[in-house]
Amino acid sequence: MLLSQPGQIGSLKLKNRVLMAPMGTNYSTTDGFSTERDCKYYAERAKGGVAMIMTEAMIVTEAARSHHNSLCCFHDRFIPGLSKLVQSIKEHDCHVFGQLNHRGALLRRMVLNMEPVGPSDWVNPNTGDAVRALTIPEIHDIQSLFVQAAKRLWIAGYDGVELHAGNGYLFQQFFTRRINKRSDQYGGSIQNRMRLLLETIDRVRTELPDLTLAVRLSASEYTPDGYSQEEIIELAQAVERAGADALDLSGGSNESPQLSKYCIQPPSFAHGCLAPIAKPLKQAVKIPVFVAGRIVTPEDAENVLRSGSADFVSIGRGLYADPHWALKAFGEVKAPIRECIACNVCFERLTIEKDVSCVQNPMVGTEFEALPYAEPQLFAPGSSPRKRVLILGAGVAGIEAARVAAGRGHTVEVWEKASQPGGQIHLAVAGPDKSEVWPVWNYRWQTLQTLKVPVRTNVRATAESIQAFKPDFIVLATGAQPQAAPLDTLQVAPSIAKYHAWDVFENPDLVGSNSHVTIIGAGMVGAELADLLRLRGCHIRLLEMQGHAANGMARNNKYELLERLADSGVDLVTHCQITSIQGRTVMAIVKDMPTQFDVGDYLIFANGPKSNLDILQAVQSTGVSYECIGDCSKPGDFLTAIRDGWMVALRLDQTH
Repeated sequence: MLLSQPGQIGSLKLKNRVLMAPMGTNYSTTDGFSTERDCKYYAERAKGGVAMIMTEAMIVTEAARSHHNSLCCFHDRFIPGLSKLVQSIKEHDCHVFGQLNHRGALLRRMVLNMEPVGPSDWVNPNTGDAVRALTIPEIHDIQSLFVQAAKRLWIAGYDGVELHAGNGYLFQQFFTRRINKRSDQYGGSIQNRMRLLLETIDRVRTELPDLTLAVRLSASEYTPDGYSQEEIIELAQAVERAGADALDLSGGSNESPQLSKYCIQPPSFAHGCLAPIAKPLKQAVKIPVFVAGRIVTPEDAENVLRSGSADFVSIGRGLYADPHWALKAFGEVKAPIRECIACNVCFERLTIEKDVSCVQNPMVGTEFEALPYAEPQLFAPGSSPRKRVLILGAGVAGIEAARVAAGRGHTVEVWEKASQPGGQIHLAVAGPDKSEVWPVWNYRWQTLQTLKVPVRTNVRATAESIQAFKPDFIVLATGAQPQAAPLDTLQVAPSIAKYHAWDVFENPDLVGSNSHVTIIGAGMVGAELADLLRLRGCHIRLLEMQGHAANGMARNNKYELLERLADSGVDLVTHCQITSIQGRTVMAIVKDMPTQFDVGDYLIFANGPKSNLDILQAVQSTGVSYECIGDCSKPGDFLTAIRDGWMVALRLDQTH
C-alpha cells in the first residue's frame, strides 16, 4: 500500500503519505487567537494517523482578515497560542505546517470591512466590491509581512510554512492575466506576473534558510481566459528553482461559485478529480507534490499515488467527516470510514461566518468526535447500568441512535413501520449525482449490522406492543411526512395528475417522459426533482415564491445545479406568488405583475414536510421516558438527524 509508505519533504521524514489539507474552522476567537477547541480539533486528527497537518490559512496583516474567527499570525502576540496548538499536534507523532495567505481582491467588505486590493482595479464578481490596485511600496510591504508571519510560525514550532498562491488569492491574482493588467515590473510578461511570488519565496528563504517551504498552486483556473498549462508548469518550475521544498496542488478560484467548484468540488465531480490536471506538473518538477480534490476513500488515495500524479494526498473535507480516516485506512482502527459526501455544508457555514460543521460528523470540533464517543463499539461499556432501548423509526436518525447506544452496551431494538429501513435516504439518493449521499446510510448500517442490532420492519407500534417490550427508554425517530398542498387543488383539471415531490422521487415513472410539468416550490427538493425529471426529457416550469431557488444548498452545489437546469431549458420563475389554480391555469403574481401559466400534464408540489408524530400519544400513554429526534422533533437535514441520534444515545448514560 503506497499510502502507508514513509515519505520526505525537504529534510522532514513523514510516516505515511496522508496529509491534512488546510481548512477553515472558525474555532478561534474574534481576535484571531487559538483556542482550546482549535487544539482539540487538530489533536484529534493527529491522533487519527495523518503524517502532517496543514493548519488553516492564516492572514499576514490585520488589514486582510478572511473570517471573524480565523487564526491569525500578524503579530507576536499570537505566538504563545500557536505554540500550544503546535504542541497539541506534535504530541501524536505528526508534523505541522502553517499556511499563510492574503486574499487580495477576494477580501470582503462585509467581513470586518476589509478593503479588497489586487494587482489592478477590478470588481470582485462574488461580492460586487470594487478592488483597488496595489502600489509598488504596498507590494513590498506585503512581501515583508509574509516573511514576518513565517518567522512567527517558525518560533511557534511549526515544521514548515506554505505560501498560498492558488485558489484565486493574491499571488494567483498577480499571475493570471485575467486580473493582472499592470504595465510595471509586476504585470505583463509571465516573468513579471510571477515576480510577486518568486520574490516572496526568496525573501522567506533568505530569512529562514532551514524552514521547510511549500507553495500551493491551482493547477488550472478552469476558465478559457485563465492561464495555460504551459504557464502553470513554468511557474511550478520557477517556484522549485526559487527554493520551495514542495508543491501543493489544488484548482480553480474562489472568486465565484462557477470557479470555486473546482476548489471545493460538488458531488458531480469524480473522486480524485484533480489528479489528471496535477500529473503534468508533477512530471515537470523534482520536489514532492501534494494533490487534493475529492479523495474520499483509501482506494481513491492509492489510485492518485499509483497514477504518478502526486507523492502525497491532501485530505480536506474527508477529515472533517472522520478525523480517524488514516488509521481506518491502514486497518489500525477496525471501523468503517465516515466518507465525505461533498454536500459542502462545511464550506457554506464558513462562508456565512459560522463555525464549521459536517453532515457526517456533526460533533466535529468537540470532545465527542473522539473514538470512545464516535466508535464506542471499540471500547468496553461504561460502568453505569445499561438500559433496554426501543427506537421507533429506522431512518438515519434512528439508526444513528441505535449505532451509538448499542456500541455503548445498551440493549437496543429498532422498529420500522415501512417495509424497508432507511427513511428519507431513499429520497435523498434519487436525483442525479446523489448516489454520493449513500455513505450517510452505509457507514451507520454497516456498523449496526456488525453489532447485530435487531431491526424489525413492517411493525405498527402500539402502546400495548411497546409495553410488552419493557423498554427503559424510547427514542422516537419517526421522521417527517409530506404536508398537504399549500393551496386549493379542487379546481385543478381532472386530467392533470397531482403528486408530492416525494412520490416522484420514490417512483419517477409516475411522470411520463417528454411531458410538461409544473413544480411548485423551488427549494432544494423542488430543484433536485427538476434535475431528475430533465433527464426524462420533461419540459419543466419551476415556480418559487422567494427570490432565489435551491435555498438550503451549499452555494457551489447550488449554482452547479441551477446551471444544469438552465442549460436544460427549465423555466425557473422566482418572486412568484400563486393565488389559485383554475382548470389548467396557474394564476400568479410575479414581481407585482399578474401572470398566468399553463400547468401542463403534471402538477407537483415540493413544499416542506411536517413532523410525523402519529405514535406520540401511544408512547406517552406508556409512561416510559422518551425523546424525539430528527425530523419528528423538527424537520431538518441529515446533519441535525445524526446530531440528535448521536447525542440522545450518549444521554442514556445520564438518565435514571
